[in-house]
Amino acid sequence: MPKQSVYIETTVLSYLTARPSRDVVVAAHQQVTAEWWENTLHLFDPYVSPIVVEEASRGDEAAARLRLEKIALFPVLEITDEVRQLAELYFQKISIPDKARADAYHLAVATLHGIDFLVSWNFAHILSARIRAVVQDINMIRGIATPIICTPEELTEA
Repeated sequence: MPKQSVYIETTVLSYLTARPSRDVVVAAHQQVTAEWWENTLHLFDPYVSPIVVEEASRGDEAAARLRLEKIALFPVLEITDEVRQLAELYFQKISIPDKARADAYHLAVATLHGIDFLVSWNFAHILSARIRAVVQDINMIRGIATPIICTPEELTEA
């Protein structure tokens, strides 16, 4: 049986590689992410996009290098014209700030490449129930499957 696919959004890499946080919620997400990466990720075929690579490259040079090392062997999904069009439709319909436009692209890349799961810790622009509903409605009208959008915790094997 083939493995299911997972698109790893940038916040997962950030939680995985960041210094331990003093914020208890963030620290818990970091711990869950590290455990998921070590114990569960191997059950899936992981993918990223050029957007993940670009976002992971930002900031502190050492931190960026560590983030990029974690995804160095993952296939990078292409940003096609169809992905751009769907991302722009998502962006218009979900009304997120312009600075978060890349989040619409994460959703479109995972959707149009037929990815089974999109993992993220971005509750503001990817994981919110309202955004998931809008994406699901758009995809249903277009006759395309929507990846299951979830946190690493939700995708952990019990």
